[in-house]
This record gives sequence, structure tokens and C-alpha cells, in this order.
Amino acid sequence: MGLTGGIGSGKSEVAKRLAARGALVIDADLIAREVVEPGTPGLAEITATFGDTILRPDGTLDRESLGRIVFTDPDRLKALNAIVHPKVGARVAELQHTAPEDAIVVYDVPLLAENNLASMYDKVIVVDADDTTRLTRLTTIRGMSPEDAQARIAAQSTRDARLAIADIIIDNNGPLTALDAQVAELWHELTHVAP
Repeated sequence: MGLTGGIGSGKSEVAKRLAARGALVIDADLIAREVVEPGTPGLAEITATFGDTILRPDGTLDRESLGRIVFTDPDRLKALNAIVHPKVGARVAELQHTAPEDAIVVYDVPLLAENNLASMYDKVIVVDADDTTRLTRLTTIRGMSPEDAQARIAAQSTRDARLAIADIIIDNNGPLTALDAQVAELWHELTHVAP
């Protein structure tokens, strides 16, 4: 299953709830962090492309600095994605091969719509929240400036584009507690369609 949603939609909360029910969740964001840790070829390529100013004093990637560069310049974002995405894909393949045959595997993929990956999954689950709700979450919960939050929302697919690829939609415009019933229903459906 592919799981996606725009930044601030609550996709990670859905992933946590599915993992708690027994799904094997493969988180593309976590893998994206792993493939750019200090000493990796990924970080070396990013530094060669964007310069040393995107590194913290301890040698780790300064995601905020890099984000300010790529989320306001589509060409720079494309360059970053060309470095990171193949490395993430290779690591995902490794993890997939270790999953038990009867596992319900949920791929938490933020850029599923942007990268036209829907056909790779048996079902696509979209966690949906309107842009106003997402903007509020990004500025209050994550502490982003309104400008950074808007830039990150704008850098992703539109809400309509995500909904167009959805087999299952989880409405997350309300509080997180409202997710529990929807995830329970989703889990029931997944366990009854899994081979």
C-alpha cells in the first residue's frame, strides 16, 4: 500500500497508527535521512552540488538551510531529488525483500503523486487536509514561518492531484483523535484484501 499526503496533512500519524496495528511501515522520509547521513555518498553528492553551507558544524545536513534553497527553486529541488530518490529507492527495495510474505507493507511516501508512483502500489491511501489546516499545523506545531510553510506546500502536488490517485481517502481536517476510527476501518479493509 502506498500512503501519502501533503506536508502537514497528518500522514505520519496515520503511519504510526497502522504500525501499531501490525503493518510494516517503510518510511521514505526516514530512509531519505539515512541515505544522507555523514560519511554517505548521498551527503557527499549533496555537498558537491549545493556547497558546504548546507552542513551543520558537526557535519550533518542542515535540512532547514537546504529547504530554503530547494523549496523556492524548482530546478534546485529537481537536482536534490535526482541525488536522493535513487538512493531511497535502492534502500526501500532492500527493506521490501526482508518483509514476511504475509506482511501488510505500507510505504509512507510523501512525494508519491509528484513522482507518479501510484501504479507501484496495490492501493494508494491519501491522508487529506485542506491547505488552511495544513498551514496552521506547520506554523504552530512545527514552528515554520508562514512563508516557509507556503513554499513547502506549493512545492508539492496539489490537493486535487493527490485525491485523483487515491483509492482510499482519510479525512484529517479534525483533531488527531478523529483518526483512530478511520484507521481502524482502514486496517479492517487492508486485512481483508491482503493475500
